[in-house]
Amino acid sequence: MKSKIHENKKNKLKILSKKTIIILVGLVSLFTTSCVQKSYKRKVIFTVDVSKMKNIKSVGIRGEKPLDWKNDTEMTAMKKDHIYTLTKTFETGYKFVEVKFTVNGEYELKDQPNRKIVFKDDGATNYKAVFDVVK
Repeated sequence: MKSKIHENKKNKLKILSKKTIIILVGLVSLFTTSCVQKSYKRKVIFTVDVSKMKNIKSVGIRGEKPLDWKNDTEMTAMKKDHIYTLTKTFETGYKFVEVKFTVNGEYELKDQPNRKIVFKDDGATNYKAVFDVVK
């Protein structure tokens, strides 16, 4: 009788160990597989018209990496100093980026949402804006 009880306990332990092993294998595979989405390089050509602004010393852009929300990324003056441009490549899994332009270190669109630039699927995205004017 003792050997039968002992044998039943052994069988239950075997079943428990198999279940435990299966659960552990499942958990390990869950945590070791990557949940990170694929990232892509997205080139954006930003152009901003600041012709309505006075006393311009600098024009910049702030936003998500590789830009910065704390510091301006300087834009280059084009045509008669009222059109500025910057080309940036973003490495991201997202389909868009959020930015705001600055003049003399001051944000545009105060108390309004950021500009949302949706990336083209292929090639460069050209984004043209007028400072402090929502499209």
